[in-house]
Amino acid sequence: MTPSEIIGRMPAREPEALPGVTLSEDDGVRYLHLDTPWIQGGMRIRAPQVVEIDYIQRMLAALLWLPPAALAGEGAAVQLGLGAGALTRFTAQQLKMATTAVEINPQVIAANQRHFHLPREALVVKGDAADWLAQADPGSVRLLFVDLYDHEAAAPVLDDTGFYAACHRVLEEGGAMAVNLFGRDASFRDSIDRIAGVFGVEHTWSLRPTRQGNSVVVAARGTALPARDELLARAAQVEQRFGRLKLLARQWPRMIRPYPSLPP
Repeated sequence: MTPSEIIGRMPAREPEALPGVTLSEDDGVRYLHLDTPWIQGGMRIRAPQVVEIDYIQRMLAALLWLPPAALAGEGAAVQLGLGAGALTRFTAQQLKMATTAVEINPQVIAANQRHFHLPREALVVKGDAADWLAQADPGSVRLLFVDLYDHEAAAPVLDDTGFYAACHRVLEEGGAMAVNLFGRDASFRDSIDRIAGVFGVEHTWSLRPTRQGNSVVVAARGTALPARDELLARAAQVEQRFGRLKLLARQWPRMIRPYPSLPP
């Protein structure tokens, strides 16, 4: 199997049932849409490695739950929902981790190949995220990113207890998951309650929502948030390595809230 090969063995809905992809550009940033004005991801055209979207930057706060040695090019990273490929580019090319992206919409995959610098190092699976989780090896993923909103961005496509239990199952001990949710929507409380019910209340946190209302939940398997001194040291190391890519990691510790705190 060659790098960046798209494998079609995963069952998926018919393409005609899925929304089409449109692109827009503004101030040097290319955006991906799914037949609506909602932004599903973006990339700075002249600097593709920069993490341009605020909530994607906050999803990468999950790096703070892993010791620096765990970010040295080993382990596996998985993105459920490809978007405009920012997380895929980061884990494959910056962290040098074995990276898999699972995307049900073939038009999103094609747009990433043509317009969003989809890394050749990444493996792209065309199929349903729930089906991929069902066949994945237990304990095989170190970093799991979940961003599964549909074209109307009303609620996550997969958001029940069984789904989060499957996410927990594929994480290795000490691994971390980051989930994009809408923090100002009534469904946020239901979603974070489900995550905490699977991962444990002591292993579930949220980050302060972005101006657009996205709130990231981080849940870890069998590991706690580091003590403050260690947390600040990790944040400083992440920013030293990746601050040029808009990862202002020293700000992340101030955004982290333990469950069951809610955004304002």
